[in-house]
Amino acid sequence: MTKFSTRWSLACVALASAFSVHAQTGSTLEKIQQQGKVTIGVRESSAPMAYALGSHAQFVGYHVELCEKVLARIVPQAKIEYMAMTAQNTLPLVQNGTVDMGCGPTTNNLSRQKQVSFAVTTYVSEVRMAVRADSPITSFKQLDGKTVAASAGTTAVQLLRKFSKDHNVNLPTQLGKDHFESFMMLEAGRAEAFVLDDNLLAGVIANSKDPQGYKIVGEVLGSEPIALLFRKDDPSFKKAVDDALVSMMKSGEVAQIYDKWFVQPIPPKNMSLNLPMGDTLKQLLQAPNDKPLEAYSL
Repeated sequence: MTKFSTRWSLACVALASAFSVHAQTGSTLEKIQQQGKVTIGVRESSAPMAYALGSHAQFVGYHVELCEKVLARIVPQAKIEYMAMTAQNTLPLVQNGTVDMGCGPTTNNLSRQKQVSFAVTTYVSEVRMAVRADSPITSFKQLDGKTVAASAGTTAVQLLRKFSKDHNVNLPTQLGKDHFESFMMLEAGRAEAFVLDDNLLAGVIANSKDPQGYKIVGEVLGSEPIALLFRKDDPSFKKAVDDALVSMMKSGEVAQIYDKWFVQPIPPKNMSLNLPMGDTLKQLLQAPNDKPLEAYSL
């Protein structure tokens, strides 16, 4: 190999490294503007926050619509592409830049803040349980020794372990890969209860074969701030997203979108979840913040 070709090879390696570093450290806004597209991470079975409709996988929901509205404000020319994610792979796909914004129902906590950044809180969930309508169970203590269903990767799993330890009860937990699979355990009688955020429980029940056959009961295991998320250490993108959300909160647009998905009938069965906005979220819309789970009283 000649000295010239050697220098050229080294120059190419250096140039490739430079592009790689830029891809990892550059602004998400710059990336979106250069590519003319933005990829958002959604869920397939997390109604009413983010879920798929029909065989063509049209993604809808409260958080999906918030994402779409935010992006229309900050990158109006960009084409939105959707990528289905699970609770288990959400953080890695956001962290490595495969998706530009996570729009599923993801709890903001200190552990996750080490991997990704969160926008201002747009929902506060209460972790409870769904049981069959004829079930006598009203408290988690009554589940001692009984099988409980939960979805892998959700904070409900951690809260169940904490409750089990704190109250000295045995809560054998079976994990479903997603909320539909977890609900099927309850539906088939393989579990006495399904533990998850109240809004997601309401969504799964509303879209089940027998919406009147289940009810949400039990103590609140924890109140959890839910927010959109994106790559860490990208302050310009976080500011753009937060500014858009705060503006929508002040104008009343977020409250209108909330009402659309939690109070009015939603597809595919055109049933209402009947979950009016709680006082905690009302206060957050007046004074937005991105405080993690640990700042909330459990």
